[in-house]
Amino acid sequence: MAGAIASRMSFSSLKRKQPKTFTVRIVTMDAEMEFNCEMKWKGKDLFDLVCRTLGLRETWFFGLQYTIKDTVAWLKMDKKVKKQILDENIYCPPEASVLLASYAVQAKYGDYDPSVHKRGFLAQEELLPKRVINLYQMTPEMWEERITAWYAEHRGRARDEAEMEYLKIAQDLEMYGVNYFAIRNKKGTELLLGVDALGLHIYDPENRLTPKISFPWNEIRNISYSDKEFTIKPLDKKIDVFKFNSSKLRVNKLILQLCIGNHDLFMRRRKADSLEVQQMKAQAREEKARKQMERQRLAREKQMREEAERTRDELERRLLQMKEEATMANEALMRSEETADLLAEKAQITEEEAKLLAQKAAEAEQEMQRIKATAIRTEEEKRLMEQKVLEAEVLALKMAEESERRAKEADQLKQDLQEAREAERRAKQKLLEIATKPTYPPMNPIPAPLPPDIPSFNLIGDSLSFDFKDTDMKRLSMEIEKEKVEYMEKSKHLQEQLNELKTEIEALKLKERETALDILHNENSDRGGSSKHNTIKKPQAQGRRPICI
Repeated sequence: MAGAIASRMSFSSLKRKQPKTFTVRIVTMDAEMEFNCEMKWKGKDLFDLVCRTLGLRETWFFGLQYTIKDTVAWLKMDKKVKKQILDENIYCPPEASVLLASYAVQAKYGDYDPSVHKRGFLAQEELLPKRVINLYQMTPEMWEERITAWYAEHRGRARDEAEMEYLKIAQDLEMYGVNYFAIRNKKGTELLLGVDALGLHIYDPENRLTPKISFPWNEIRNISYSDKEFTIKPLDKKIDVFKFNSSKLRVNKLILQLCIGNHDLFMRRRKADSLEVQQMKAQAREEKARKQMERQRLAREKQMREEAERTRDELERRLLQMKEEATMANEALMRSEETADLLAEKAQITEEEAKLLAQKAAEAEQEMQRIKATAIRTEEEKRLMEQKVLEAEVLALKMAEESERRAKEADQLKQDLQEAREAERRAKQKLLEIATKPTYPPMNPIPAPLPPDIPSFNLIGDSLSFDFKDTDMKRLSMEIEKEKVEYMEKSKHLQEQLNELKTEIEALKLKERETALDILHNENSDRGGSSKHNTIKKPQAQGRRPICI
């Protein structure tokens, strides 16, 4: 189912370029392409060109879709392209829009890198619908912050994986893949018929999100139309047929064509794969394994490159540190040499002063001896002589003490000089050790169609009938229920993420700007019907009474 829905593509515009050619713009999830078509080209010519351009092999799952006069249609392969083309829109909740934008960014930019993907890198990207942007009082920076937060969580996903996650989320949107047609029931009430990969759905014209009643493909026995009346016959014979009228016979033909195509895909997915499909799946598995190995190899190389860069940075840091240490050692050596020179000069001056004091002390001693030898005859001269002798003795004693102190100071200066020279020797030794230390440690080198039988249908005049084969519908129903359970388990975490973002931005919503679809989506969410897998309601059997809506 996901493959069939996700494969749809839509046209957006058509413009004439030359008398014999025209341009078709085709928009896919992550690309926009233009093709020059010849006026005589049919739908198959354009479809084959698109498939070759995109490299598609499972062509039976794909088609080109467009809208015309508010009616969604598929490009017919046997008719000219020029007569068929326009565009379409679907509703997407704000929180789902942010998540889809994050996967689109992952597919375009790869893994999130804070050093590369800085604030404002999404400023030129158109990732959110204008309806969502106008609904909240949020700046572009605030939207970018929320998109980037989820984008960072997708680290490690390859582009194809991000695109697949994008499609898984998109296919769960209520309006995704649904083709709407205006119809009337027997009472003349205006309704909408929705055709998609799950089945047929009846909607109120004002609510395209939640169907009033649904007919899953495995519970439909026959669909047919006669003129403008269309008939749906359920598989359960206790339930009456559902009839409605469309505005034009052309619409009935289109509805039947869509029913046949969707039912064919529905049955194809529940049958054993053909040999070609098995081969394609095997090739896909091999390609996936090869890409995984390639990603692992690139991751290892990236890790080794980062480790090498870290080692280089560490070595550069250590080299810078060693240079700083060498500079400091040089400066210390120079200071030691200067200190040693000063101490040597001071020691020499002190030594000379000590010699001079010793010489003066000797002279004083000689003067004292000379005075003692001189005979003083008078008392006054004797007293004066004694006084001079006493002064000479005191002076000699002081000079002797000063000489001794100077001698000790000279010895201390010699010791300081010896210690300064020892410090100079150690500084030179340290500088020699730094100069001979290895700069870099040794580095390790871096390693561098077999499509199934399609049920037959007969067209007679303006009537056409289509009968589905009576296959094991009970088995299909069990498989569908199993798929639904598995899907709900897988989407539980996703729903929690969406609810978390919705709660976060709810306070910034401008209620007056809500559209009718926003209100309907919120009501569905409050009732717990957020997934379109839960909206399929089986018609109840009530005594062969006709179904009235």
